[in-house]
Amino acid sequence: MATETVKRDAGGASGAATLRRVLLDNGALSALIVLVVAMSLLSGDFLTTQNLLNVGVQAAVTAILAFGVTFVIVSAGIDLSVGSVAALSATVLAWSATSEGLPVWLAVVLAVGTGMACGFVNGLLVSYGKLPPFIATLAMLSVARGLSLVISQGSPIAFPDSVSHLGDTVGGWLPVPVIVMVVMGLVTAVVLGRTFIGRSMYAIGGNEEAARLSGLRVKRQKLVIYALSGLFAAVAGIVLASRLVSAQPQAAQGYELDAIAAVVIGGASLAGGVGKASGTLVGALILAVLRNGLNLLSVSAFWQQVVIGVVIALAVLLDTLRRRAGATPGASSGASGGIRGKGPQAMKYAVAAVVVAAVIGAVSFFNSGTSGTSGTSTKVGMSLSTLNNPFFVQMKEGAQAEADKAGVDLTVTDAQNDASQQTNQLQNFTGEGVKSIIVNPVDSDAAGPAVRGANKQDIPVVAADRGVNKAKTATLVASDNVAGGRLAAKALAGKLGGKGKVVVLQGTPGTSASRERGQGFAEGIKAYPGIEVVAKQPADFDRTKGLDVMTNLLQSNKGVNGVFAENDEMALGAVKALGDKAGTSVPVVGFDGTPDGLKAVEAGTLYASVAQQPRELGRIAVRNAVRAAQGKEVREMVKVPVKVVTSKNVKNFS
Repeated sequence: MATETVKRDAGGASGAATLRRVLLDNGALSALIVLVVAMSLLSGDFLTTQNLLNVGVQAAVTAILAFGVTFVIVSAGIDLSVGSVAALSATVLAWSATSEGLPVWLAVVLAVGTGMACGFVNGLLVSYGKLPPFIATLAMLSVARGLSLVISQGSPIAFPDSVSHLGDTVGGWLPVPVIVMVVMGLVTAVVLGRTFIGRSMYAIGGNEEAARLSGLRVKRQKLVIYALSGLFAAVAGIVLASRLVSAQPQAAQGYELDAIAAVVIGGASLAGGVGKASGTLVGALILAVLRNGLNLLSVSAFWQQVVIGVVIALAVLLDTLRRRAGATPGASSGASGGIRGKGPQAMKYAVAAVVVAAVIGAVSFFNSGTSGTSGTSTKVGMSLSTLNNPFFVQMKEGAQAEADKAGVDLTVTDAQNDASQQTNQLQNFTGEGVKSIIVNPVDSDAAGPAVRGANKQDIPVVAADRGVNKAKTATLVASDNVAGGRLAAKALAGKLGGKGKVVVLQGTPGTSASRERGQGFAEGIKAYPGIEVVAKQPADFDRTKGLDVMTNLLQSNKGVNGVFAENDEMALGAVKALGDKAGTSVPVVGFDGTPDGLKAVEAGTLYASVAQQPRELGRIAVRNAVRAAQGKEVREMVKVPVKVVTSKNVKNFS
């Protein structure tokens, strides 16, 4: 009996020691557990079935990309092209099936083949071209993104219905993207642990020269490794487009950085030779939990990136210190080793405690600073396409002012011009149970599935500035971009006397604002046959790019005497490029009526701006969201007046 008791005690101690060793030997897993516990304590909405499924869906694309990148990093390489390759593969699938009429199965094969071909080219450049992996894949990043824009002409392409089911659920609750993520994770684990190419990856990453001398055909192996990364990128792109029900030429921007971060957080070494599928999955889940939890806790969109970066750094630091401690002589052998190992183990526990304190402290601080309203107030979620643009910053300010006035708890998120990130934010709002949602879509089609999810939960959705396609919205609060484009054409043509050569600076390719404003201007300028549009180039709604693009256009197009820019930021860049000509011999017309734009109009360097009154847009959107949440009637569309602002009326404009 005494012997059995001793055995049970020994077994219990052994079990505890095993659990402790698993957590300490897997810093990323420890960090994930800490995050889940912290988010659960800080938000009652986090640890629900629906929200956990949301986390899985939001991790899926990053995880699939990261599985492919794991192969490359284990072999001491890097792949910066996976985000662009994902977008290109999805675009090829949608274009070939929709525009070219190919059978869907053949379009899928062509899309996967496109991804593998891009990876194969990367492998060729690295192995036989002797280019550093960073340079080779950076070049492919640009090439793949450019081809995606060329094929789509900058506009989203509808995805085939049969493939779009990959974005649905099985049995009404289990998301297909999660299933695909698990399957691709298992494939990665088998390839790394059970195949010749997997063992070759570790050998090449550990010591490439030794691998070559031992008989491995390193160059050929690298072709396969990069081709595998391209294949996984293609699968990720198809899953992403399925969620959005459209292929977005600008999709997955920056995802390559998330994929690399997930692999490194999961315990892989950028020096090569170390890495596993399970660690990569944990790394992707950490990123998804962070973004999901910070949304639920109403952390400011401006602070979210700071918090995410700090926590990632702490997670990697914990894993680094664990590795160093594990390498300490005598830390893991014999009785004396157990004594010597106490110092490193204490250090591990200390760092783990710092991670716990940092996560809970930072999130609690930001949460308390942004969610101070009472639990009985109306809670409204607002997802803006970007806060890296003065127009949308003003929209946010107007919305917040109206929310404060009405006693509404408003949470504002920044989609960073990423349709998939906006989909995640809308899903988080739906899972959180807000009373209503305001969405300023990155893309009108891509926002549809997430808005339909809110419809199923009877959460009213207000569209701001841009409409949502194939979903029900309580109202659309917007000015008419097409009509504004026509007004811009009329103003510019009037200033030029109906004759001249003009250039057009376009916004981010594929965005509805750019398409609609450009369409309106093209329609309006047709009434003036004496005016010739000599060039159109995208400058991505950015002032610096507007300066660069305008400078280049002036070199190749002599005699330009008019400019239309699809927003004020690009217009101000054009003004800088024109120098003394701006406002004198070359009138520039912008769009939005931002404070800087109006100052330039008043100074005479910007001839006119088509003003949309973004603060008023934000105020009216919140007002209608509250009415919809209370079950009151709202109009199907609310038009905010648009006007052309020139030096004659700029002082009276508010």
